[in-house]
Parts: sequence; C-alpha cells; structure tokens
Amino acid sequence: MLRNLVRFHNCLGHAFSPPTVCPRGQMLKLLSVKSYSIITERKKFYEDVSISHGEGGMFEINLDRRKLKTPGGKLFTAPNEALAIAVANEWDTQKDILKFYSMHMTTLCNTALDNPTFRSKDQMITAALKYLETDTICYRVEEPPSLVELQNNEWDPVLNWIEDRYNVVIGSSTSILGPEIPQATMDTFRLHLGSYNFWSLTGLEYVITQLKSVVLAFALIDKHITVEQAVLLSRLEEEFQIGHWGNVEWAHDVDLYELRSRTAAGALFVHFSSESSTVKRKLMQD
Repeated sequence: MLRNLVRFHNCLGHAFSPPTVCPRGQMLKLLSVKSYSIITERKKFYEDVSISHGEGGMFEINLDRRKLKTPGGKLFTAPNEALAIAVANEWDTQKDILKFYSMHMTTLCNTALDNPTFRSKDQMITAALKYLETDTICYRVEEPPSLVELQNNEWDPVLNWIEDRYNVVIGSSTSILGPEIPQATMDTFRLHLGSYNFWSLTGLEYVITQLKSVVLAFALIDKHITVEQAVLLSRLEEEFQIGHWGNVEWAHDVDLYELRSRTAAGALFVHFSSESSTVKRKLMQD
C-alpha cells in the first residue's frame, strides 16, 4: 500500500525518485495545516539542492549549498531519509515557476517544525476528534432512496470495519446533529491518536481535515482503503449529484485530483514520519 501511495503521488507530478540535488534559496512562508499564509507561485530562484546529514540523525535540505529554513526561521530538518527525499523531490521537480501550493510534504514539515499555532499533542488530538462528531460518513440522508442505498452500501462497510477494528460504537444518523458518540469511543480514539508522534499526528490531522472524516482517515492510514477509495467515499454525495445533474467537467477534475494529491501526501507523511530507519534508494525506485 505504501508503495502504491508513492506511485500515485508520482503520477500527480510529485516524483519520489531520490535526488542528488534539490533547490536552494530562501523559503517563503508556506501554508501550514492551519494558519500560514501563502504566496502561491514565484519564479524559480535556485539551480540545485542536496540532502545532507545533520545533528541528531536529522536530514537537512541544502538549496544551492545553503541550508533551507522554515517560515519561522528554523533550520529545516527531516527526521529520516524518506521524508527528506520526499521534500527534496517536491523542490527538484518544480519548473520555471515554483508552485508552492503543490508542495504538501514541505508544508507539513514546516508545520511540524514551526508549530505556528503553538499547540500541544493533546490540543491536536482534541481538534482531530472534533471531526468525529461531524464525520462525513455518519451523516445520512432520508431521500432520495437511491442515495440512501448508495450511502448504506458504500459507507456501512467502512463504518463496520472501524467499529470492529477498535471495538467501539459510532453509528450514523439522519439528524442534523449527527450521531451521539459514546464517551468510551472518544476515549479509545484519543488513546490511539496519542500513540502517534508529533510529526505523524500532524500528517494524520491533515488527512482528517481533507476527508472531513476520522473514520476514513483511520481506514486509509491502517491500509484498509486506498487514497482513491477514501476520496471517493468522502465525496459520495457530491459525486451522486454530479451523476444526476452534471457538472463543469474541468472544475470537477481539478478539485478531485487536488484532493487526491493532498490526501496521498498526508498519508505518505504519516508513514514517512513514523519511519525510524533510513530508506535505501532501491526502495524508493521499486
């Protein structure tokens, strides 16, 4: 599944073959999960980049032999080679115009390093669990019957899986208030989220916000569903409406591919930031 995520991210223009060099220059303020403002594009200002070993086993990104910095002015470091390679390739694959909004791995690293909203792990977990109270797949319609059937057929298997997997009760509801989530379920998920390190939790929260679903995010990270499936399930009602009423095709495609790209990047970030050992070039080329 991890290899498939890499390939999927590659096909959207974010290659992950190990670079020997990666861009240089001062890092602009990039969009964080919550609060960074962003300059979306800028003329390319560097030639090449390299990855080097830093202190404490960290990896640094060198832009034309100058060390990359975060928007907050910290030295940009990645905890392992896999994540460093991912970031380096985001910069290395940029053309004449830098499209910062497409550099999701860089943005997530900046967020983990700078923590611009000064949140603790407990605060991040609380914010993530808020999405369970309004989880996409827990809100059901009462009509039309065809959409009711589609939601039941597509969402129930994932909901049943997570309830069995974590031994919890979530349920679904047609009420605008959504289902009432038992405290025991919240406690179980809080404990599970607490098992992630700060970096991985940053990525997981990002995936949750993209899908607007804790259930789908957990299913994706646990490799129960693919990125494509997670995105389709998160957009089920919208896709149903498009199937009936049509859409502006190019706009739909752009939205769909961008959501897939962000979701794939977030999932990769979770797995890469959980990786403690270095990643060999052969693994990335496999």
